[in-house]
Amino acid sequence: MKRTSSTDDLRFSRRSALKGLAATAGLATVPGALAACSSSSSSSSSSASGGGASSSASASGTISFGSNYSDPAPKQAFAALVSNAKAATGVSITVNTVDHNTFQQDITSYLQGTPNDLATWFAGYRMQYFAAQGLLEPVDDVWDKIGANFSDAVKALCKGADGKYYFVPIYNYPWVVFYNKSTFTQKGYTVPATWDEMITLAKKMKTDGLVPFAFADKDQWPALGMFDILNLRINGFDYHINLMHNKASYTDPQVTAVFQQWAELMPYLQTGAAGRIWEDAAKTLESKQAGMMFQGTNQVAAQYVADGKKLDDLAFFPFPTINPSFGQDYMDAPMDGFILPAKAKNKDAAKQVLEYIGTGAAEASYLKYDSWDVAVANGAQVPSYNSVQTASVQAISSLKGVAQFGDRDTAPPMATALETSILSFIASPTSSNAKSQQSSLANQAKSIFGQ
Repeated sequence: MKRTSSTDDLRFSRRSALKGLAATAGLATVPGALAACSSSSSSSSSSASGGGASSSASASGTISFGSNYSDPAPKQAFAALVSNAKAATGVSITVNTVDHNTFQQDITSYLQGTPNDLATWFAGYRMQYFAAQGLLEPVDDVWDKIGANFSDAVKALCKGADGKYYFVPIYNYPWVVFYNKSTFTQKGYTVPATWDEMITLAKKMKTDGLVPFAFADKDQWPALGMFDILNLRINGFDYHINLMHNKASYTDPQVTAVFQQWAELMPYLQTGAAGRIWEDAAKTLESKQAGMMFQGTNQVAAQYVADGKKLDDLAFFPFPTINPSFGQDYMDAPMDGFILPAKAKNKDAAKQVLEYIGTGAAEASYLKYDSWDVAVANGAQVPSYNSVQTASVQAISSLKGVAQFGDRDTAPPMATALETSILSFIASPTSSNAKSQQSSLANQAKSIFGQ
């Protein structure tokens, strides 16, 4: 999950726009691959076409596709998408896969160096950051052909600050609180709707010998989700986005309230988070040693699939209400997709592939192997959604606004600073440390944003 630097608001919606986004989400999605350069290269094999490509048949040749879909489940889905794109367009595609986190850390040098012809990436502010630096190629001509397939809400997240398109989406997914149905049934637990109910439940889980919340932050980005949801629940969407865009200060009392709320939750979060990756935290939930886990469906449900666990026992609920003024109206629901690096070698063929990817048929081919994300294209014919995907569509459709994630909604260096401060706070969740981190973040924001 990461970044961009223009000051364009990217709020893209309130309830009406989100309903459009969620409606498309109920149609089709494909488990994606995130682009990257890598020393490990694998050619995708061809298979049956996933539907008609809407391309300009003049482009031909071979393109390389950078992918950070390194985990087994999304890697399989991405392979299906690429195979169908090859069959539909006639373009030969090779795939370079690297570790997800490594790619995110190296994205700037990757785009400045010798990138692949296409790459996986993230929508919104984080994409805008690189577009503003001239590192991405505009794809307005692609959108002239695929625009009717997407809602205005989706389109807004695919544009740079200059109003041009730089991104073609494939799916989105919500960040929510996961639990095992069997555990709740066996223990007689009730899904909490408010903060007090959640703390009461966490205390009961601890008494019952469970870790209330599986939790990991070795890669540093997962805890950004907790910061986001607390800020959204306490202070609302507008304040959260203003903070991400440096229109509010980290020394504000609103941010102090976020850390205070988090400190109250800390006794119920799995200890040792700094040394644990999220996959291992998810395994704690899988093994029913933990009662809950706050994370994206793109991670937890995918891990269940990879580990051969039953998805029908996995359920989730939106993070409970803290401030009644905002209720459960907002959440992170990141949207992933693909970019065309400005230094790509075969841009015509790459655009032809993007035209195919921007169809409901392409998303459906991806979702055939994806049991956790939801589609964003209109009319994508997915045979069926499982309970996690169906609930995801419902969760997104009820929102008044969505954020893209803490490292996607702000400038890359600011996201890094926030990750570092959060890791320090987790190690010592005291009011004095929180105050120190807030001061440090405010100073870094002035330097990073130049204000």
